[in-house]
Amino acid sequence: MRVFLAAAVSALVSLSVTHPLRAADFPAPVEGDFAARDFRFGSGETLPVLNIHYRTIGTPRRDASGVVRNAVLILHGTGGTGEGFLSRTFGGELFGSGQVLDATRYFIILPDGIGHGKSSKPSDGMHARFPKYTYDDMVRAQHAMLVDGLRVDHLRLVLGTSMGAMHCWIWGEMYPDWVDGLVPLASAPTQIAGRNRVMRKMIVDSITQDPGWKNGEYTEQPRQGMAGAVNLLMMMTSSPLQWHKSGPTREAADTWYEEQIKSRVAANDANDMLYQFNASRDYDPSPHLETIAAAVLAINSADDVVNPPELGLMETLMPRVKRGHYILIPTSDRTRGHGTHSLPAVWGTHLADFLRDLTPAVSQ
Repeated sequence: MRVFLAAAVSALVSLSVTHPLRAADFPAPVEGDFAARDFRFGSGETLPVLNIHYRTIGTPRRDASGVVRNAVLILHGTGGTGEGFLSRTFGGELFGSGQVLDATRYFIILPDGIGHGKSSKPSDGMHARFPKYTYDDMVRAQHAMLVDGLRVDHLRLVLGTSMGAMHCWIWGEMYPDWVDGLVPLASAPTQIAGRNRVMRKMIVDSITQDPGWKNGEYTEQPRQGMAGAVNLLMMMTSSPLQWHKSGPTREAADTWYEEQIKSRVAANDANDMLYQFNASRDYDPSPHLETIAAAVLAINSADDVVNPPELGLMETLMPRVKRGHYILIPTSDRTRGHGTHSLPAVWGTHLADFLRDLTPAVSQ
């Protein structure tokens, strides 16, 4: 392991071509749905049909033995969707011709995780009766989507942001022979504790302690609880430098904050948000880091409130990852706190170097 400080299940698949707002220099994504029937969660709960929505860009390519060799799975953070990666600041930096994840060379897969986007989630109608999913369940559903839906049997790369980064570690342990390389952006491969855990508990408690929550059977969003939850989430992902730019005066800061609360509360559902944060409750890949066969490039930023470098977690954990490399990006005018994970303009050169030298996973 090397540490660097950086400079500066049965299936039903339906497909349709979509044209969301995106960078114009990579192919239009193909949008589809995978239905896993009688999906069993780690809790023992089941769903007759679990839907996983996804987008793909590019074409899978198989070697002489029929194994897909160019598939790239990209996993979003808590509350996000795969569509977010189609932006000019993400896909526009990575998926275009000649770029690091050129979609004419790679088969890029962008799923919506369980509980997110167009995949099955509590707000679809089950509310608090929806199965209490975990990150392990989310990864197993992604694997089923690949195998039974897209007929993909190998991944060149799994790259994830925040929650998706934590899924990278689970992928490396749950399916060690499946993936050549893992790139977790903004994460630590250990249980969520300390301030990180407390902030998540504050979000959950803010929602469930609002009388308007009504045990998940509300007819109107519990606004007070949601506002409190959004307040915590904003602080978790905050960047002092960037927030000061958004609100350089008292009046500007107040206006910006009011607009953020209004738009963020309106864009979220209380049950969905509650489930999304509760899903991390048993996350802890630390006992099995030695079993990861894939090469790992872990990248964090120094101004990340969720994964503060002063805890020294990565320096302790990464030596146990046999093919692991860790990069800490210093705080700068280019970083965005926890949100730096979604800015390949900041870390893309490290990804390019990693892919250039990437060799297949070696079984332990």
